Order: sequence, then structure tokens, then C-alpha cells
Amino acid sequence: MTLLITVFAAVISTVVWYLSLPENTMKVHILCFMYWGASLMWFVDAVFEYIETGAGYFTPAAEDMLNDAFLGLSAVALGLVIWILYVLITDPKGVIKKALAKSTNKV
Repeated sequence: MTLLITVFAAVISTVVWYLSLPENTMKVHILCFMYWGASLMWFVDAVFEYIETGAGYFTPAAEDMLNDAFLGLSAVALGLVIWILYVLITDPKGVIKKALAKSTNKV
């Protein structure tokens, strides 16, 4: 489930990035790299787990699937938080800078 969730997040973020080209002001490519990296990590994990357990890998218990789903959603949420913090810090559209300048002019 972790692999599936992060692959979906990677594909969605890649489509959003591609549609936002050539401007790419929101730096969505960073989100793509994080999700594709997580997908690659869990793909390697799945391969090694398959080597260990064999065909039993494809019949996980419901509890294991639920735990993996929570882990995948947590990874996607953490990636979004990191990306939002990056966008807020770099302020690619200058919105925060303008807001701060406006608030200092009022004082």
C-alpha cells in the first residue's frame, strides 16, 4: 500500500508539474522528486520482501495493509508539509514579501 499510495502521489504531482510548465513558479518539481524517491525506496523494499517471503507477499493481512496505508498517507502528508515550508521560505511569487512590506508601511 505504501508503494501504491506514493506512486499515485508521484504521478499526480508530475502531471501538475507538467501542466504548470514553463512557469513552474510553485516549484512542484521538488514535490515530484520527493514522491518519486519515496516510490523508488518502497519498490526496492517490496522487491526484497518478495525475495524473503515469496508468494506470501501478495496476501497480506488486513492489519498489515491498514498499517501500510497509514504509513503511505503519512509519507505523502510529510512530503506536502516539506514542500509547503519550502514554498513559504523561498516565496517564489513574492506574496509574503509584499504582505510584510504592506504591514510595515501601516505602522
